[in-house]
Amino acid sequence: MIGLVLAAGAGRRLRPYTDTLPKALVPVVGGEGPDGLDGSADTLTVLDLTLANFAEIGLTEVAVVVGYRKEAVYARKEALEAKYGVTLTLIDNDKAEEWNNAYSLWCARDAIRHSVILANGDTVHPVSVEKTLLAARGEGRKIILALDTVKQLADEEMKVVVEPGKGVRRITKLMDPAEATGEYIGVTLIEGDAAADLADALKTTFERDPDLYYEDGYQELVDRGFTIDVAPIGEVSWVEIDNHEDLAKGREIACRY
Repeated sequence: MIGLVLAAGAGRRLRPYTDTLPKALVPVVGGEGPDGLDGSADTLTVLDLTLANFAEIGLTEVAVVVGYRKEAVYARKEALEAKYGVTLTLIDNDKAEEWNNAYSLWCARDAIRHSVILANGDTVHPVSVEKTLLAARGEGRKIILALDTVKQLADEEMKVVVEPGKGVRRITKLMDPAEATGEYIGVTLIEGDAAADLADALKTTFERDPDLYYEDGYQELVDRGFTIDVAPIGEVSWVEIDNHEDLAKGREIACRY
């Protein structure tokens, strides 16, 4: 099993940080100035936190999908490998500034064959999430979503409806929050034998509409009769960083870890 991070996004709502950096490299601990490039060893980004989580659960290889401002990730590759004891493989997304992340995950289709824990490059979360997914592994489960069943949901969350014994029925932002079982937090365990099915579903999804999310690819799988399971993460502090308010919350949460 390897780690996989989607870090191709621009994060335009996080400017001026993302004038020069992809969202995954916006500093959440330390950093001085809008580019976070003060050279301090104490400066941590979402990518740092995710790699630390992967290292803690014993993953030594990580694939990172890069696109927007990818040169910043390439520049830090060796330092990140040395710091976290991992080998990084960078996968270029040639349409990162044009298409949504269904295509971005499809770009990593070969990496998924190794079995992966996928983490969005904008999600601050503790390693307990990865441990929960690993504990849920087995018994024929091929794709397991980390699900927050505690948080009060609103319109922007990626909501999930789960049917006992059948797994995920719906996954979309476009749902009445009252109907949802919980929120998908952007971390998934994907077994290698699901790679071909997932790649085909993602291709169908972005060919239908390149603005669609990879979660729409998950829905495509479900509609085809594929079982996607969930693992509730419990009462865990985490945040998806989309804007400056989220960033402030992410910084407060990251200090606890």
